[in-house]
Amino acid sequence: MIAHLQGKLVEKNPTEVVIDCNGVGYHVNISLHTYSLLPDSENIKIFTYLQIKEDAHILFGFAEKSEREIFKLLLSVSGIGAGIARTMLSSLEPKQIIHSIASGDVATIQSIKGIGSKTAQRAILDLKDKVLKVYDLDEVSISQDNTNKDEALSALEVLGFNRKLAEKTVEKIVKENPSASIENIIKLALKTL
Repeated sequence: MIAHLQGKLVEKNPTEVVIDCNGVGYHVNISLHTYSLLPDSENIKIFTYLQIKEDAHILFGFAEKSEREIFKLLLSVSGIGAGIARTMLSSLEPKQIIHSIASGDVATIQSIKGIGSKTAQRAILDLKDKVLKVYDLDEVSISQDNTNKDEALSALEVLGFNRKLAEKTVEKIVKENPSASIENIIKLALKTL
């Protein structure tokens, strides 16, 4: 119904903006990703998605058309509503979401607040083919650091460390050093654990 808004930026904060379009102020919910891309200039254009519920009409805004398309895809998954979809786009870059779905990375999607393992698996199951087709990706192989991470975790478990504790430590190490080898991940984890 409302595809985009172009007008004067009246208010801007990390979760919402108000855009004045010829004297009418539109309250638009945004993600942190969109917030980071919005210019501080007065005149802006924002792509929108209007959600109509029994008790409310809610506008969601996006700095890029591609982010809006990902939002729509996420809404098509049972268990993911507009709030969780917006949280996903605030927690991860749209490209990270696409890559996580395409590669079947349940852990990354599950790391988002409000998403459990079943919802993460359902999102991957429902969206993997669509994401591969829409974004013209070949079957994405799980990235090297995930393999390294998994092998390092297995090694730490064999050494007798608690799985949950080891997982948090390894996760942190891989975030800080994405190209770390299995040996380096294990060495760093042993220093921390």
